Amino acid sequence: MKNEIIDKMSNLITSAFGLVAALAWNGAITALFEKVFGEAKGLIPMLIYAVVVTVIGVIATLWIGSIAAKAEK
Repeated sequence: MKNEIIDKMSNLITSAFGLVAALAWNGAITALFEKVFGEAKGLIPMLIYAVVVTVIGVIATLWIGSIAAKAEK
């Protein structure tokens, strides 16, 4: 039981740091987007931002997954 609690707590702490990092990256990417494209007001700029962030997220996930697969070998 003690090992399960430690495992769950480590997962929660890791998730919390992941959320904080995601929020920090969101702020950084938003600032970069506004610097490059101007103030992001309206539907079209926000859709472009969402697509760009999604593409970056997918690429990062695939990259990390391939690194993890290589590490397991």
